Amino acid sequence: MAQKKIIPFINAENEFPANVINLADRYSCNGADGLFIYNYTGDEASREEFLLAARKIEKQVNIPFMIGIYINRFEDAKKALYTGASKLVIRKALLPAEDELKEIIARFGRDKLAIEIDMKADFHDMAQLDKYYDMGIGTAVLKHIDTTHSFKEAISGTKMQVLIRDGLIRNDLSELLSYEKTEAVLTNYFEDKDIYKAKRAVKRQGIDVSLFESLIDFSDFRLMENGLIPVVVQDYKTSEVLMVAYMNEEAYKKTLETGRMTYFSRSRNEIWVKGETSGHFQYVKSLMLDCDNDTILAKVRQVGAACHTGSYSCFFKKLTKEDYVSTSPLKVLEEDYNIIINRKNNPKEGSYTNYLFDKGIDKILKKCGEEASEIIIAAKNDGGEELKYEIADFLYHMMVLMAECGLDWEDITRELVNRR
Repeated sequence: MAQKKIIPFINAENEFPANVINLADRYSCNGADGLFIYNYTGDEASREEFLLAARKIEKQVNIPFMIGIYINRFEDAKKALYTGASKLVIRKALLPAEDELKEIIARFGRDKLAIEIDMKADFHDMAQLDKYYDMGIGTAVLKHIDTTHSFKEAISGTKMQVLIRDGLIRNDLSELLSYEKTEAVLTNYFEDKDIYKAKRAVKRQGIDVSLFESLIDFSDFRLMENGLIPVVVQDYKTSEVLMVAYMNEEAYKKTLETGRMTYFSRSRNEIWVKGETSGHFQYVKSLMLDCDNDTILAKVRQVGAACHTGSYSCFFKKLTKEDYVSTSPLKVLEEDYNIIINRKNNPKEGSYTNYLFDKGIDKILKKCGEEASEIIIAAKNDGGEELKYEIADFLYHMMVLMAECGLDWEDITRELVNRR
């Protein structure tokens, strides 16, 4: 059975987008399993502003999010899901016209669609919930619930995924998560509270939730004579080595408990939390032990700089180097893209890239079309030598198009991940 989730919700109506983005980021760093952000305001300007904020959240926040928005036509649903949201949540009271809803369901399928139902205003039994599933909506977000026998009966056998939205003022988190059909509780209760602490309490009651738990006991680590183990710290996205520090057992357990990298200072002879004074916290993404059990590899989300000098990484002093060509696919594509962006921002006379930017989107699209055709022709010929040149040409022109349209490789790779 899948782990139960705690998913904070954020009401973006009449809220500054920057505040919404910052709150989403805080939640993502502090133990949330996902997010539900919504703005059901009907006016176009408010909707577009909200969608822009959602796209920024998708780029900055590394947990999945659902989006709730006023849907009037198919295009509204497409824009909402194209922000990178894992699900679109439509309020029952605001369902679009039948033909528009059918088009949305046909295009995106039940895994991407949820319906929010106010159980106080319009109680639904199991049969009524299943009707939405049969229509093609896979998830029910149920709010204003009472933990009565009739409610438990309604969700116990439904075909829909069940998410309960609740402020946790009257109802108990553990009870809501204990229902077999409840996959997550959506709440705003933890805005200024410790989600990890709540998860540990829920875990003690036998409910499986996502926590940092060590698969190997600290007593099995091979420590140095001073009782410490070295920790190599990497950026979880780029794998860049940021720093090396040390942990004792207390620091290790504190890291697991809080999700923030905590070390032992040999010079000060005390436990310290990275970022406690600077704000440059390191949030745990994974911890691994090497083959000899004597070194930890930590992949983290680094806020600000890892080094006390202000450098992102502590490793910036060059000692020696042999020239070599890196063929790491994403690294090469990122480097080439950065050159293209640099040409866009700092035009260079005689640059073919600047020629394309100067001519504009129509010229860039024409070249992408021509290069795509060249790929087809090359693929029909024997061997792959010609084909690799044409693919490289296409990728270059495609990156120019990406730069012209404000996209980068992060946008593309996250979209690929969302489709898995």
